[in-house]
Amino acid sequence: MRDVESTPGEEGTYECFECGGIVLTEHNPLRCPDCGGAMRNRRTAIE
Repeated sequence: MRDVESTPGEEGTYECFECGGIVLTEHNPLRCPDCGGAMRNRRTAIE
């Protein structure tokens, strides 16, 4: 897995593995606010 470069305060896009919901935030939400599923940074490749 590769590291994603980030700039503090930069908004990131996170996607839920379960429902596909999208969240725009400066911090990793860890869990989807809609279903509670695990989130991933969309800039990180799925391997």
